[in-house]
Amino acid sequence: MAPKKASKTADAGKVAKAVKSSVSRKVKKVRTTVRFYKPKTLVKSRDPKYPRKSVESRGDKLDKYRIIQCPVTTESAMKKVEEINTLVFLVDINATKPKIKEAIRQLYDVQCAKVNTLIRPDGRKKAYVHLTQDYDALDVANRIGII
Repeated sequence: MAPKKASKTADAGKVAKAVKSSVSRKVKKVRTTVRFYKPKTLVKSRDPKYPRKSVESRGDKLDKYRIIQCPVTTESAMKKVEEINTLVFLVDINATKPKIKEAIRQLYDVQCAKVNTLIRPDGRKKAYVHLTQDYDALDVANRIGII
């Protein structure tokens, strides 16, 4: 019976303490600005359970075979091959002049002096590849098989 008596006296002490102290109510926060800013919370780094894409993307979509689509074999193109040492190709619309130059070097083992491009009315890009004096466009055309 003694333990009950001790707990009763402890409870009485708590009650007495509560009676002596003032009753505190939650104070409403005074807002001084009209804007409400979202509180900063914990931001965790992503930890995906599976990859969102099943296969990884290829590094360079514009490889040399996609850049150079086909040679142009019209009469005017053949005239350029014979007279001004220039090959004419249809190329990818996104290909740049340096990329065209590099693709020609890799595919046909020739050095380009310069590349001129234009976009035809049908939306395809045409490249005039002027070769250096060391290489003959007629030989390259024969090797490709357009003559």
